[in-house]
Amino acid sequence: MAEKKICVIGGGRWGKNHIKTLYKIGCLSAVVESNESRLAEIKSMYQSIDCYSNVESALSDDYDGYVVATPAETHFQIASAIINDRNISKKNILIEKPMTLNSEDSKRLIADAEMNGAKIMVGHVLMFHPAIKKIKETIENNRIGKLYYLYSTRLNLGTVRTEESVFSSFAPHDISVLNYIIGEKPTNIQAKGVKFLQNKIYDTTMTMLEYPNNIHAHIHVSWLHPFKEQRLVIVGSTGMISFDDSTAEKEIHLYNKRIDFEDGLPIKVEKPDEIIEYERKMPLEEELLYFVDNIEDKICVNTAEDGYQVVKVLEEVEHLLE
Repeated sequence: MAEKKICVIGGGRWGKNHIKTLYKIGCLSAVVESNESRLAEIKSMYQSIDCYSNVESALSDDYDGYVVATPAETHFQIASAIINDRNISKKNILIEKPMTLNSEDSKRLIADAEMNGAKIMVGHVLMFHPAIKKIKETIENNRIGKLYYLYSTRLNLGTVRTEESVFSSFAPHDISVLNYIIGEKPTNIQAKGVKFLQNKIYDTTMTMLEYPNNIHAHIHVSWLHPFKEQRLVIVGSTGMISFDDSTAEKEIHLYNKRIDFEDGLPIKVEKPDEIIEYERKMPLEEELLYFVDNIEDKICVNTAEDGYQVVKVLEEVEHLLE
């Protein structure tokens, strides 16, 4: 891996993970953080890096790439400033999910990037989760036959947001995974949600998605749930897969189960289940290694178009909920 100089914008809850991981792989060169005490703490931990209190100051130096890990409502403004800055030669950006808060802003960033020779990657980190990649490989190897339906649950008690619904907060991961596994974009969406804690914020939602080839999926998200669950279930014509990322074991279960018909009557066919082994790697580290290795070439995973497609689903679901 060629050494690259990366600047992280945002040192908060998720930004600190980018900072820690980039430092580990030897590519952390700068951090932008507007909170003075947090910036001082970062500086004391990583004494060799540059530290800035605003984005404009960071753009006075030319880094190989920038990670935007600030609150979602600031993504468009910050990414736009980088892409359109005439004084920096390398406009390579990893924008944390969601790419923007609306699809028009995402489209504008894509257009500006094409005009200015910028590269955009979006931080849908589960695309680099080795279990998700193994599940995709298992399906492509025809281990469960034709895809029927998928469901994804992301449930927990907290963290409750005051500025966005649970769907916008939790579901970007699930949308990106479903689109990746199925290899298509949804053609029809239905959604329902309920507000309990705040007048304008949905606390639990159920979203139904229809994909080409009669493949269906649903996403259930809630921050009012007694235990944590991050489960993906995939049902095919000859088998089924289950993976719960919230468990300590993080095992991929392959169920050799199906329904056949004999003399016009449905019968259940079951064979022993399997646990599918996969290489255990840290998704964020894999994502950042990919970003660093490809910013001088071409971004093919978690592209700006992929990020835009996720934002479109988020936008449509929020519209349906209201």
